[in-house]
Amino acid sequence: MRDRELTFDRRGLLTGAIAGAVGGFLSAGSASARTPQEGKRVVFQREIPVRYEVDVFVAGGGPAGVAAAVSAAQQGAKVYLAEAHTCLGGMGTSARVPLFMPLTDGVNFLAGGFGRNVVDRLKTQSRLRGPANDIEALKRVYDEMMLEAEAQFTFYTMLVAVEAAGGRVSHVVCAAPSGTFAVRAKTYVDATGNGDLAVWAGADYEKGDADGNLMPGTLCSVWAGIDWDRWYAVRPKGPQPDGYKLQQAFADNVFTVRDEHLTGMCRLGEHGGAGNIGHTFGVDANDERSLTKALIDGRKGLTEYLRYYREYLPGFEKLELVATGSLLGVRETRRITGEYVLSLEDYQRRAVFPDEIGRYAYPVDNHPVRPGKDTYEQHRREFDEALRYQKGESYGIPYRILVPRKLENVLVAGRCVSADRMVHGSIRVMPGCFITGQAAGVAAAMSAKSGRAPRQIDVPELQRQLKAVGAYLPNC
Repeated sequence: MRDRELTFDRRGLLTGAIAGAVGGFLSAGSASARTPQEGKRVVFQREIPVRYEVDVFVAGGGPAGVAAAVSAAQQGAKVYLAEAHTCLGGMGTSARVPLFMPLTDGVNFLAGGFGRNVVDRLKTQSRLRGPANDIEALKRVYDEMMLEAEAQFTFYTMLVAVEAAGGRVSHVVCAAPSGTFAVRAKTYVDATGNGDLAVWAGADYEKGDADGNLMPGTLCSVWAGIDWDRWYAVRPKGPQPDGYKLQQAFADNVFTVRDEHLTGMCRLGEHGGAGNIGHTFGVDANDERSLTKALIDGRKGLTEYLRYYREYLPGFEKLELVATGSLLGVRETRRITGEYVLSLEDYQRRAVFPDEIGRYAYPVDNHPVRPGKDTYEQHRREFDEALRYQKGESYGIPYRILVPRKLENVLVAGRCVSADRMVHGSIRVMPGCFITGQAAGVAAAMSAKSGRAPRQIDVPELQRQLKAVGAYLPNC
């Protein structure tokens, strides 16, 4: 059967070398993509095929996107997921973020269902010693889960435009090596991390702190030549005591930027290490120019960490840098405004909600927006002391934070869910993405099947479906 065709007509901004492919498809919401010649405009019109007509379209194949796609497909929905890069997993694979962060509250497994499936499969496939994720095994796990669920997906496929009217998305446009094409769906799930689909469809959002400052990124890395036994024998206790000799390295001018926050390296195999080291301050991941600078600075900065580890820490004398992430590790961009905004007050009172779709417990982890001892100490006090839970404690995640306030057939999942900046520092990590992605996928399938908008679906039925697949919902 031939693809159905769609005439696409939109005024857009040319954006450098990729203008011929996708320049005309940039949505009005992507103002940061402007070039120095932003006063020049062209009319770009082309007839493109409607390549997929599905129940649920998922934008982005990170942990939230895969959870959404697999969960929707398991509910019987016809699903298509578009992933811009070469593998599923997003920050946890392409960006080489080495750890999931806590999956439990110390007593209960919180990322039940999809998250439990991922962890159990990874245990059987991982061949590397140490706490860091075996990233190649994780890629295969995500592939397997998508294939088994019969969720359609393609790599090298970038979301470049969204067509919406009256809060309802009619179709999205993707660009791939084979050309541009449209996707029509009954329900759309934004798992882009940046909230691109929702914002381009007209959703409101917040970004950064009150002054617009964003958490820094990190270019994660892989290292070799480490004598872990020697390091374990002498490593100091505590988050960053003097035994790390970081202050001495500052005095010796090892670092261009005085970054007090040494996030560290964890074991990967016999002599390898997975590094979540250094910060790219001032990066805006909605601006490709800012990302370009951050990646350049991150690669340069890791040579300084190479010197630091070799010269100051026992066991790292033969350290070698092997690889860096193909994506920058991004902690913060847009937070979509939903039917409810999860708040610090909710976090502090260990909130329970009638529409809970999960619970989570990671501390508030807002990395300092600028380097300095004062900003690091504030982060340390929040993360290690003031906002840390006791074992068994958690906060509820209401379904309403997945439902954009102004949109009718869109759900959000992952890093861009509706939360204030403080709670975002907790829920943004991978187990939080598993939880919100799983719920968004089940809800999207229910919405597509019933013909009801996501905000109108039967929430008790959603909760029953989530419990049936293993979600942790002790209050439902």
